[in-house]
Amino acid sequence: MNACQQCSSRSDAVKLPAGTLVITFESEPMKMKHFAAVASFVTLVTSLLVTASFAGSPGYHVVKTYKLGGEGGWDYLTLDPASRHLFISRATHVIVIDADSGKSVGDIPDTPGVHGIALAQEFGRGFISNGREGTVSIFDLNTLKTLNKVKAGENPDAILYDRSSKRVFAFNGRSHDATAIDAEKGTVAGTIKLDGKPEFAVSDEKGEIFVNIEDKSELSAIDPNKLEVKSTWPLKPCEEPSGLAIDRKNRRLFAGCDNKLMAVVDADNGKVITTLPIGEGVDANAFDQETGFAFASCGEGVLTVAHEDSPDKFSAVENAPTQRGARTMALDPKTHQIFLVTAKFGPPPAASADNPRPRPAILPDSFEVLVVGR
Repeated sequence: MNACQQCSSRSDAVKLPAGTLVITFESEPMKMKHFAAVASFVTLVTSLLVTASFAGSPGYHVVKTYKLGGEGGWDYLTLDPASRHLFISRATHVIVIDADSGKSVGDIPDTPGVHGIALAQEFGRGFISNGREGTVSIFDLNTLKTLNKVKAGENPDAILYDRSSKRVFAFNGRSHDATAIDAEKGTVAGTIKLDGKPEFAVSDEKGEIFVNIEDKSELSAIDPNKLEVKSTWPLKPCEEPSGLAIDRKNRRLFAGCDNKLMAVVDADNGKVITTLPIGEGVDANAFDQETGFAFASCGEGVLTVAHEDSPDKFSAVENAPTQRGARTMALDPKTHQIFLVTAKFGPPPAASADNPRPRPAILPDSFEVLVVGR
């Protein structure tokens, strides 16, 4: 007779409602066997509930659009979460809008060939990479007025502020190097020679910067204090990486590659942990530290979404429709939404000897911001 039978034969036995699940254990071996079975069952149910939760929730989609208009191409955009200002590169100037309403806040002129914007909030300054001019503009975050320009290398492209060294780094695509700028003084601190053409870069904010080397399909780790390259790692099978994001907690990097892959890389040793399929024409990546979602914005008109299930396990979630040309983005850590920019396109002009593969023409006043959320 087991414990439950003994209990039911007593006059003071506890009466349980019909349908109550009762689990009993008869011996140590049986106890372990039953325990393992129950644990497996609970794990299975939990997994199914989590899966159902993901499946039942709406996917990422365009929730609103800000019509901005104007002329010219575009590149990177940067969000200041504190002021809620969204900085958008626009050929020869930087547009500044309110991220929540889409209304204009201001404009920063005289940024020829602008690529990116970096923000050093602790010094109240912003920095703009002017690719055509080979300079970095320094501006006041409150007034948006340009304070100064400093000389960079040839065609400064990606730009970031590293909190650990208090320096801004402009990555120069044509001269294959990086210019380090003292964020407080606004002066050049030095130059770092790179192995090839740099693309996007990220900081772990603890003394390391990582940058894609696009033409070599590599990833370099930089010491921002010593101004030297610590390591350079091949990203095979990733080809021509452009976008880059980081999970600072788990030390994982997410590189967007031209061959429609997102490579997940161990930031400590450069090992490619896995690759995930993404859309075509990626130019930016982002990682949401709170939700564990990794993103790749792709020019074909999709936002690829993946999830970090664990530091060594990643899964593809969806290819959310956006719009053709929406290849760069900024993540809002407050709302967990994504800002992308694009425009409407007409037919490409006729090919010529000088321009054998012309790009499609941008339709006038069609430039806009897409806000993507769940």
